[in-house]
Amino acid sequence: MDKLIWVIIALLSGAVLPIQAGLNARLGIAAQNSAYAATISFIVGTVGLIIYILLTRQTASIPGLREAPGYLWLGGLLGAFYVTAIVLLFPKLGPGLTFGLVVAGQMLVSIMLEHFNVLVAHPTPINYMKLLGIALVIAGVVIIRKY
Repeated sequence: MDKLIWVIIALLSGAVLPIQAGLNARLGIAAQNSAYAATISFIVGTVGLIIYILLTRQTASIPGLREAPGYLWLGGLLGAFYVTAIVLLFPKLGPGLTFGLVVAGQMLVSIMLEHFNVLVAHPTPINYMKLLGIALVIAGVVIIRKY
């Protein structure tokens, strides 16, 4: 049952991405600047997280954060790139093609991270079935694009 809850949360988080992208893209059009729209998105998200942290009385290890390797802080830059790219792509490619390509890219990098044991808890080697899965995702993207 515990795993089912995590699966549902994963599906819901994926389900809200196209909605977020559409909202951010419209904000980018209104602002006539995708970087401003992405920045506003991050500011609103940051305020929301601060409120959540305060309401739930969450704590963090400041010494642990200070001792963390510098490359771990790059996640914020990657998030900024992702949100800005989505703001630009969504109106040009549409939700189906945009997120089809996003999922294909995620799957490709995910199996590489797992294979080479980078940033993962459980390494697993690349195999033909995983490659077939990615090929099917890419085929889905091609079908979405054509029809």
